[in-house]
Amino acid sequence: MLTTLVLALLLQLPASVCRSEKLLCFSKISPSLSRDGDLVIGSFLPLYSVRASSFTKAEVFTSLPNKDCRSYQWLHKNYQQALTIRFAVEEINKDPILLPNISLGFQVYNAYHSDERTLESSLQWLTGGNQLVPNFSCRGQYKSVAVIGGATSALSIQMGTLLELYNFPQLTFGPLDPILSDKTQFPSLYQMAPRDSSLPQGIIQLLVHFKWTWVGLVTTDDLRGEEFLRKVTEEMAKHGVCAAFIEKVPVSERSHEESELYFMPKIIASSARAVVVHGDTDSLMVLRYSQLPLSPTTKLWITTSHWDITMRPYYADTYAFSGALTFTYMTNEVPGFKSFLRMVNPNKYPEDIILKEFWLSLFQCQDKHKRLELKQCARNASLEALPIFLFDMTMSGLSYTIYNAVYAVAWALHVKLLMKSEIASEETGESWVPHPWELHFFLKDLQFHNSAGEQVFMDEKRSSEAQYDLRNYVSLPNGSELLMKVGGFIPKAPSGQDFTINEEAIDWGWLGSKIPCSVCSESCQPGYRKTAKEGEPICCFSCSQCPEGEISTEIHVDHCVKCPEDKFPNKDRDHCFPKVVTFLTIAEPLGITLAFIAVSFSLQTALVLWVFIKFQHTPIVKANNRTLSYTLLISLTFCFLCSLLFIGRPTAATCLLRQTTFGVVFTVAVSSILAKTIMVVLAFRVTRPGSRGRMWVQSRVSNSIVLICSGIQVILCGIWLGTSPPFPDMDPHSEPGHIIIQCNEGSDVAFYCVLGYMGFLALGSFTVAFLARSLPDAFNEAKFITFSMLVFCSVWVSFLPTYQSTKGKAMVVVEIFSILASSAGLLGCIFIPKCYVILLKPEMNTQEGLKKKVHCNG
Repeated sequence: MLTTLVLALLLQLPASVCRSEKLLCFSKISPSLSRDGDLVIGSFLPLYSVRASSFTKAEVFTSLPNKDCRSYQWLHKNYQQALTIRFAVEEINKDPILLPNISLGFQVYNAYHSDERTLESSLQWLTGGNQLVPNFSCRGQYKSVAVIGGATSALSIQMGTLLELYNFPQLTFGPLDPILSDKTQFPSLYQMAPRDSSLPQGIIQLLVHFKWTWVGLVTTDDLRGEEFLRKVTEEMAKHGVCAAFIEKVPVSERSHEESELYFMPKIIASSARAVVVHGDTDSLMVLRYSQLPLSPTTKLWITTSHWDITMRPYYADTYAFSGALTFTYMTNEVPGFKSFLRMVNPNKYPEDIILKEFWLSLFQCQDKHKRLELKQCARNASLEALPIFLFDMTMSGLSYTIYNAVYAVAWALHVKLLMKSEIASEETGESWVPHPWELHFFLKDLQFHNSAGEQVFMDEKRSSEAQYDLRNYVSLPNGSELLMKVGGFIPKAPSGQDFTINEEAIDWGWLGSKIPCSVCSESCQPGYRKTAKEGEPICCFSCSQCPEGEISTEIHVDHCVKCPEDKFPNKDRDHCFPKVVTFLTIAEPLGITLAFIAVSFSLQTALVLWVFIKFQHTPIVKANNRTLSYTLLISLTFCFLCSLLFIGRPTAATCLLRQTTFGVVFTVAVSSILAKTIMVVLAFRVTRPGSRGRMWVQSRVSNSIVLICSGIQVILCGIWLGTSPPFPDMDPHSEPGHIIIQCNEGSDVAFYCVLGYMGFLALGSFTVAFLARSLPDAFNEAKFITFSMLVFCSVWVSFLPTYQSTKGKAMVVVEIFSILASSAGLLGCIFIPKCYVILLKPEMNTQEGLKKKVHCNG
């Protein structure tokens, strides 16, 4: 809108001829430098800025722009761009092949980065004077063929509004902007900068490398800034990086005062230590000149290629950007450029008005030059001796692009003039000087190799992706400064090799010697995990300890992980330690105690068996079926001993034997008791004189009962072993820090069928014995069997829930205890009373004693 107002007003000015008029403040408003030639390239470079003031639209044109005198600020480092044009033109004019017999000239004007003066330099160049009247030229012959300018997208668009009217080729050296690639809107504009679409990825790799997850974003308030924000925030979201704040810098100079009050304090107040700055040097002047002297900020600045971070006001002795990391274009060195800069001084180019003004300002002679000669002011001065914040001897990325732009125009002219010479255009009477619009045909598909050996494409679709050096802005103790290369980013390189960095080489400036930290929340230490805070970004979190059985060995983890089954977490839950392999061993107190009890009871049972054998002809032994008694005692001996199979490291053999041996020998014992009980009942029910049932009280009947009942159990065990046999197994969960080696039963159904069958026999024995408990007989075992079965059933009924509720070694101990307790119950209830009579009451173990006892009971 403001550009349109400027055009409208200027078009209404009187069409005065070119006349000489003493200009007020000319040296402070629009100084220009030029070199005459057969063909001339125009250029608009940001050499100095004019301090903007607050005004309304009605006050914009109270005076002509070239009569409006205000103070200005030199942008010293940008003068390298003007010297680059001079160097390139001189190099081309010396080249015998490129544009032979034709001299190339240049005109350099200042590019104002303010709305009110956006077209001043463009009009000045078009008219050739200072009247700023369109369509009039003060030049004797119109020799301008192309324009190099557009340090920013905004300036390119503003310049293009006017220059497009004349179809002048406009070569911009600022950042490549997709908006300017629209040939429908900008048919005469060519962008020389390489594509930088991969820059957000390089920035994110830097942030991820240093684990900076809480960063500020600063960019220009324009469409290019919006595009950068879109891309970088997408990459940040992929890598868990959050934006603490987003600030958009206004590109108009009029906002400097406001930004000095509100812009920097907002950044300084943020908790984010790392700040990513994206934009070009001119658009971010507000950020550069908002720095307060002697007030360094504790921020780590990460800048992009088009902002020269080293530029600063001359008065700033300390600089807040010290220690910053910046992505700069990776360019080849142009031969002879540094040598050219060493020779530059006002005496060599006395016609250069800007160089004189620049030199006086550069060497702080601005207030003295009226009284002193230039030689006295800057005697033996050299650009090489200046600090980099004033001038850099290394060609910048912008200067490199300008250098390529000058050569692009030269090559386009060269091809055009060669074509004209071939068709002998001089015979037609046409001027040999080409019209500017005629160069478009040659520029659009032009490609060439510059003196640095790099291939340059004018077609933006074929231009290469930018490669970057990562440089560190270092302030040395002696007061000098430098940009030191500490890494690089090559987008097309293989993954893992595209980003490189040397941490040891980085100087962090005001932030100290350690790598700065830029996070919203402190990293969770090993043993803890991140827990999101409701309503906060993902980078702001709290730390909670890992759940039971899980660990985290690194800082800043989202999830804890479980230890392998053969390991367990320590108390702090930051390491896994190998679990101790354990089982019920004979070496531990519990194991040796149980083994001692088992052996003791088995010896006692063997002793009872020996007593019964020794006194086998006594009435008390003979009265209760000696064979069944022997069978029961032998089976009880094995019952005690089979508990030893449960002690020690389980093996395939012991796992197969322990449950099946236990099941079979206990079944033999219970079957023997059942046979004894049945024989007692039969002895009183079917042994009356003349009874035909006497045949059932024979010993082969009782033996058959034992064999049949035991045989069924053997069959069940065989099926178990044949289908799903027990096997050694590890239990890593029952006891923390331990792996229990135990036997897996294989088939739980088979295991409980064996127990169930044995319980069925025990219950049958208990029932029969209970019914026969009142039968009269001095040696009646029914009462003893009843008590023994009561003990047996009580033990195994208690065993089932206890066994189910325990794990690990406890299960083995419970089963051993049940085996020993039930076996001891059988031994004690059935045989101890008899041994008492046999050994201590022998008088009762006679026929007379038997009759006497029966008589008493009667």
